[in-house]
Amino acid sequence: MRRIGSHHPEPLYSVEATRAIEHALTSALPPFALMTRAGTATAQLARSLAPHARRIWIACGPGNNGGDGLVAARHLHEARHTHPGAAEVVVTLCCTEPGRLPEDAARALAEALAAGVCIAHAPPDGADLVIDALLGIGARNAPSALIAEHLLQMHALACPVLAVDVPSGLMADTGVYLGPAPHTSNAPRHTLSLLTLKPGLFTADGRDLAGTVWFDPLEPHGSASPLPVAQLFGQDGGKPTSRSHATHKGSQGDVVVIGGQDITQSGAGMTGAAILAARAALHAGAGRVYVGLLGDHSDAVRWDPLCPELMFRRSGLLAQARDLMADATVVCGCGGGTAVADVLPVLLSSCVSLVLDADALNHLAEDPVLQTLMAQRQTRGVQTVITPHPLEAARLLGTGTREVMGDRLQAATALSLRFGVTCVLKGSGTVVAAPGQTPHINSSGNPALATAGTGDVLAGWIGSLLTQARRAGSDPLTAVLAAVFAHGHLADQWVAGSEETLTAHRLAMGIGSAGIR
Repeated sequence: MRRIGSHHPEPLYSVEATRAIEHALTSALPPFALMTRAGTATAQLARSLAPHARRIWIACGPGNNGGDGLVAARHLHEARHTHPGAAEVVVTLCCTEPGRLPEDAARALAEALAAGVCIAHAPPDGADLVIDALLGIGARNAPSALIAEHLLQMHALACPVLAVDVPSGLMADTGVYLGPAPHTSNAPRHTLSLLTLKPGLFTADGRDLAGTVWFDPLEPHGSASPLPVAQLFGQDGGKPTSRSHATHKGSQGDVVVIGGQDITQSGAGMTGAAILAARAALHAGAGRVYVGLLGDHSDAVRWDPLCPELMFRRSGLLAQARDLMADATVVCGCGGGTAVADVLPVLLSSCVSLVLDADALNHLAEDPVLQTLMAQRQTRGVQTVITPHPLEAARLLGTGTREVMGDRLQAATALSLRFGVTCVLKGSGTVVAAPGQTPHINSSGNPALATAGTGDVLAGWIGSLLTQARRAGSDPLTAVLAAVFAHGHLADQWVAGSEETLTAHRLAMGIGSAGIR
């Protein structure tokens, strides 16, 4: 058993693949062995998480997930014989007909009763730890009345909660929660994922509900395991590359940021978005960063006093600079407003490395001509990255936000294939999908990033690492993953070390301070 962190990549498996592994192990092991291992591991982790607990409530459901909980209950109860100070165990069984339990779960119940485990009709008062063994990966519908009631009581408690395999009501493949109420308590949450790690634990509602994820394969799977449906990525992709002494600004690559519509254009000034993206690109290591603000700006921005290294040019001049467009990575759309529509055709036609964000994506979703130009990019072998949030992704797919959030992996993959791009679908557990590649889910980040401008910082960061990767001849997908992870990791470090609000400005100016680019 081990705790899942952000230091190593982890394969993530679908429910179908997990079932295949489970079936293979069940066929190879003696009857009841797999459930015994699962329940034993749950009991061990429970004792580790709450070594001084006086009372443990174990909520068991009507399936094999409940059977795992019953095995854990027996082990925790029997510990009282050898350790007088061990916790009292109280089990609630949400099953109207115990005689219809699956075979292994029925055996687990019989052994628990024979050992003297208390089976109660209602949760106990004063629990110091709750083990959630109500629903596992087989659940497909919203929890029923009694299970929903117990989930509501569980969410209201201030003590730690340990979920067996997946939090009850969470869809293991998608991270969608079907339970009666969202998790709002500040109590610690833990999940012991069994046999495989599931993608739903790390994206959408999964990160809030799963909390700290632990993993026990129960038995090595071997080389015959099914292919993972996604990959959890972390620190390995975020380490800065060393530079030779002969390095100069030209060898580190150029980034061109085009966006930041002037207030005179439509009454909505968004200059700051482009400036944030440019600052991020600069601090992430690009050799030179050019800024082309859209609109007049004649009496406004000529230079950035916080980053005087940024080089301002008229956006039209930048868009027509063929040598620069053929060599630099262009980040377009941050605060682009309506004005960005005029420059998108030439950028889509000429740029060899392009990051599209925000308003650039909204115009792409609405304009068939731009979509045709995007399709032509696929045939030229150029690099394109899009960075939508769920609403922008829904517009691009011609669907709703609910559908995007209903399966973030599928949505990111669909966008990647439709436009022939690397798609960075932002949100809790950002998904990165590229054609022909296994999708990736980011392990870093937190709600501190839920503030205006942090997406612009990410776009500039991606642009910077892409241009450096092109210069070094390294993999562009690795560069995108590194930027996404480092963006979230910097936010994690901020939350751990500061009580101040993490603004996008602070995020951009903090790039590189923690040894990560």
